[in-house]
Amino acid sequence: MKTLRDVGVGSTAKVVKLHGEGAVKRRIMDMGITRGINVYVRKVAPLGDPIEITVRGYELSIRKGDAEMIEIE
Repeated sequence: MKTLRDVGVGSTAKVVKLHGEGAVKRRIMDMGITRGINVYVRKVAPLGDPIEITVRGYELSIRKGDAEMIEIE
């Protein structure tokens, strides 16, 4: 299983599935990250956390732990 955390800077990936339960999954979906959407990885912080992505036309920073819950292709 490849997750959003594995995507390199400057790459685009398509979301296949969201893992997690309850409030965490709901929060990820509320940020606009849903199945079938393309996500572009803009930057990664020097220590790897957080990851800055572009989704649905806006920039978003997410934690590595949250990025591991997003399965991509």
